[in-house]
Amino acid sequence: MKKCVVGLVVLTLPFFGISQSVFDRFDDSERIGTVSISKGMLTLIAEMMQEHGDEESQDFVDIAKNVNGIKVYMSDDEGASADMQATMKQYVKKSRLEELMKIKDGDTNLRFYIKNGKDENHVEELLMFATGLDEKDKKHDVETVLLTMSGDIDLTKVGSLTEKMNLPKHLNKAKKN
Repeated sequence: MKKCVVGLVVLTLPFFGISQSVFDRFDDSERIGTVSISKGMLTLIAEMMQEHGDEESQDFVDIAKNVNGIKVYMSDDEGASADMQATMKQYVKKSRLEELMKIKDGDTNLRFYIKNGKDENHVEELLMFATGLDEKDKKHDVETVLLTMSGDIDLTKVGSLTEKMNLPKHLNKAKKN
């Protein structure tokens, strides 16, 4: 009987939002840097920024209120980068994410994937994967970045916010497409 109850609990965990992401295994890797921003932190930042009252702050507040979390994984280790890419490809296929945009510039590859939301301007999940970013000032050639964001994400607000941001030169091409 205990096995049945434990099995039932394990099967229902994803429905209660306690499930783990396939990318969580990168959290403890010494070869992969991680930035994780929780819903609570986003809410706190949104509340602080709401006091500014300008349009740019309001766009961020609107996005932050509807995002459940953001995770960013970064590595310049070739083995870790290959692992990140293989895991990302498997996740995209399994989760049936749609490719939103692809940019190739020299050795730099940038891909955006989405899981559709309530309408054409909203997505439930946004995943960005970039490889081949050149960081000569840090003395390494390859930088791999994986970003995942989930919630009710308004792409029109994300677009307007990124136009106002000072992005690295390779990512500036993303806002032009």
